[in-house]
Amino acid sequence: MKKYACPCGYVYDPAVGDPDNGIAPGTAWEDVPADWVCPVCGLGKDSFTEE
Repeated sequence: MKKYACPCGYVYDPAVGDPDNGIAPGTAWEDVPADWVCPVCGLGKDSFTEE
């Protein structure tokens, strides 16, 4: 699965997810809720770019 990077440097890795914020490991980017934000800086999904 592809990874997605926030301008702040945080990288969303679907294999890892974001369990601290309710995103289970194995969750594809497309399945991450639209209201999820970067756990580091708070930017929304629309600020991320595909790596």
